[in-house]
Amino acid sequence: MTSSVAAARPADESGRAAASITRRPFARLPVGLVAAAVAALLAATAPAYGYHRDELYFRVLGRHPAWGYVDQPPGTPLLTRAATAVFGDSVWGLRVPAVLAAVAVAVLLALVAREVGAGALGQTLAACGVAGTVGLLFGHVLITASVDLVVWLTVLLCVLRAALRAQPRWWLAAGLAVGVGLWFKLLIGLLVAALVLAVLAVGPRSLLRSRWCWAGAALALAVGAPNLVYQVANDFPQLTMAEALRQHKGAEARTLLLPFQLVTVGLPLLPVVVAGLVAAWRRPALRPIRALVPGYALMLVALLVLAAQPYYTAGLVLALHAVGSLPAEQWIDRVARRRRLVTAAVALNAVAATAFALPVFPLSVQERLGLAAADQVTRDQIGWPRYVRQVADVWAALSSADRAHAVLITGNYGEYGAIDRYGARYGLPVDRLYSGQNELHRLAVPPGDTTVVVLFGLGEDGGVVATWFGSCRIAARLDHGLDIDNEEQGRPVAVCRRPMASLPVLWPRFLHYD
Repeated sequence: MTSSVAAARPADESGRAAASITRRPFARLPVGLVAAAVAALLAATAPAYGYHRDELYFRVLGRHPAWGYVDQPPGTPLLTRAATAVFGDSVWGLRVPAVLAAVAVAVLLALVAREVGAGALGQTLAACGVAGTVGLLFGHVLITASVDLVVWLTVLLCVLRAALRAQPRWWLAAGLAVGVGLWFKLLIGLLVAALVLAVLAVGPRSLLRSRWCWAGAALALAVGAPNLVYQVANDFPQLTMAEALRQHKGAEARTLLLPFQLVTVGLPLLPVVVAGLVAAWRRPALRPIRALVPGYALMLVALLVLAAQPYYTAGLVLALHAVGSLPAEQWIDRVARRRRLVTAAVALNAVAATAFALPVFPLSVQERLGLAAADQVTRDQIGWPRYVRQVADVWAALSSADRAHAVLITGNYGEYGAIDRYGARYGLPVDRLYSGQNELHRLAVPPGDTTVVVLFGLGEDGGVVATWFGSCRIAARLDHGLDIDNEEQGRPVAVCRRPMASLPVLWPRFLHYD
């Protein structure tokens, strides 16, 4: 069996022969052990705290399949529906795809490292990137970014193979991955745009002249066409959502953009990411992929200007970590004791990321440590059954005559999803549940004979909504019983009577995007 393969290299655009890359065998055993360890950790901790608010929302959308939604493509809701159908309607069952996505990320990182010439040690180090902050967060909960991370790394691996191996047919695989990615998140278009601009700036421009590249682009459009057509037919609702997010979270996103780059893989492994940037830019053998460096810079500028979420760079940062595993491996090989140093850095990174990203502590310990204050993913998993029970107490206090003409209206999709999941357990009528947020506003309209509305967390003390009724009374305030602040804690549950117009007439006013 051949132990290594020397890749044929074309000349670069200046006519100079590019250096060759010797690809070592794929390190199946150590990479498999990393992937298995991460999968076991994620599976063991999956149900500890409860559903994330996005997961509760996806459960609902999954029962209403469509070519697209106002706030996202259809892929993640469909995946959620499939997971609950196959593995059970539980926190653990819903999160199986997220765990599998984390396994895929570990393997893809190792394959990227192999593509640039890393051996078993470098491939294993690359795979350990999944045990960093982002890898564990996105592997713990099933959100749009869980699959998106796999898509980005798949696209980047295919691009590396097309460029470094001079095998342009890999552009077809890259195009297919982009098309699949469009079913889950349109963000993949930002990666494509950044790389195209970077290649135009620093080369090799011959990549973009390949007919295979254009064929890959056509394939991406064909595969992603359903959601793209949905966007055009509905006046590009994702642009409306992007603007809403910019208004609500833009300042915070800009503030966190650079700090997030430092902790994407983890501070102990940050030198590996830096080594990847330097290697991609300076090494002759990697000259065909040097566009990764200005491409990353362009993405940072774009996110800063657009005030987009800082985690949008995660896939590219992880790929640069994988590229950096080659110089890291070579650095280790020169001095034997450096292996212990890197091993310690990997272990420290995994332990810190696990403590921060995963529910390894009881909530009482979380309360004392205060880790959730910096981790919105943790905060968004806390308290949902208790909140629903408190709403149920308000509903039960209504007279039977009031309940006959009453509905529940929630302020956000997390609250809606929580009642949808737990409401029947506490006696709430889930068939009279509504929300004006995002796609939920389009799912159903409250009946015209409604005279009483229980508002669940709709703004502080009802806000402007309260003025649409003859009277509104705060009946309760949400409290999960812990000293951990989240979006729901302290929000009101109000009973509002005598709407100023019928609810179908008022319903357009309830619409809000965020």
